[in-house]
Amino acid sequence: MGLVYLDDIRLNAEVSGPVGGPAVVLLHALGTNLTIWDEVVSLLPSGCRVLRFDQRGHGLSDVPEPPYAMGALIRDGERMMAHFGLRDAVVVGLSLGGLVAQGLAVKRLDLVRGMVLSNTAAKIGSVQMWGARVASVQAEGLAAYAPGAMERMFGRRWQEVAGMPRVRAMLEGMDVRGWVGCASAIAGTDFYTPTAGLTLPTLAIAGAHDGTTPPDLVRETADLILGSRWHLMRGAGHLPMVEKPAEYAGVIAEFLRSIGHV
Repeated sequence: MGLVYLDDIRLNAEVSGPVGGPAVVLLHALGTNLTIWDEVVSLLPSGCRVLRFDQRGHGLSDVPEPPYAMGALIRDGERMMAHFGLRDAVVVGLSLGGLVAQGLAVKRLDLVRGMVLSNTAAKIGSVQMWGARVASVQAEGLAAYAPGAMERMFGRRWQEVAGMPRVRAMLEGMDVRGWVGCASAIAGTDFYTPTAGLTLPTLAIAGAHDGTTPPDLVRETADLILGSRWHLMRGAGHLPMVEKPAEYAGVIAEFLRSIGHV
């Protein structure tokens, strides 16, 4: 698709599937980009209208000066959905994207009819933790930060994970300002209270080897939402769509069918 020109920013997007099909929106994690979903898109139920885009500061999207507010990322999601005429979507949010998904659901239930909260939580880390990471990245760069990040994402055998080099290249190749901007947005976000008020169909997915958002943290967030479902992916870490794309897509497809979305 290419760049979408919004009022104050250009965001890179890909959209697939028939116009008017049931909408699915895919929101990526910090330090990745829309290509994290490459192996999943073709495995989702045919007929879905699938939107994925590079969040601000990532991929081929514009990189404003940091810090960013979570409200800005949520507004980006609103505007991208409006641009492509998507409503009543199931929003699949990974890590940072899961925070954006929760914010969208709280703010715009007319746009969001269901959520998949993947490897995410209502609050991820602490202000102090993110402050230390931002300072480290600003001082030493993302290449120095990457090995620790890969171990948290994929587990102690991270160097053996087939998809790791591609993910590491995404992280190391991005603009430091974009990483710092979105890390700052995560640091300032606590959705425990608003997320606890949600009642829309929700599936939470966790990876057994995930050190970034461990299963207990994901489960705690799922438990905030009345009637939510829970799925633990064994043998996977923070990015199950990279490690086990067929299984991951199958779990999402079953959820879409169970709520009558497809």
